[in-house]
Amino acid sequence: QVQLMESGGGSVEAGGSLTLTCTTSGFEYCMAWFRQVPGQEREGIATLNPAGTTTLDNSVAGRFTISKDNAKKTLYLQMNSLEPGDTALYSCAAGNYGPCGNATGKYRYWGQGAQITVDS
Repeated sequence: QVQLMESGGGSVEAGGSLTLTCTTSGFEYCMAWFRQVPGQEREGIATLNPAGTTTLDNSVAGRFTISKDNAKKTLYLQMNSLEPGDTALYSCAAGNYGPCGNATGKYRYWGQGAQITVDS
């Protein structure tokens, strides 16, 4: 069983930057970041496959970057130019088969989540 734990959440003013860290007990085939606003469905925003190929949702493309450090077993989400619309609970996820995508059902393991609040 893969264990995931996010850190680095908090509050920031619009236009600011934050980096989320997901500490893992090991990587699975697909690693991803999701976010969820109360009352809305969980939204996949970034994925990373074993080849290092990344995908970003249009809502964050050009502002967010997903990356990993294999030696540290850590997944990152660098978030720049944050907007109030980015306010959400962010979770990292791991899935053990590809192709990687944004469907929540593909991911077996989830972290508890880290709250990001962007003030206007």
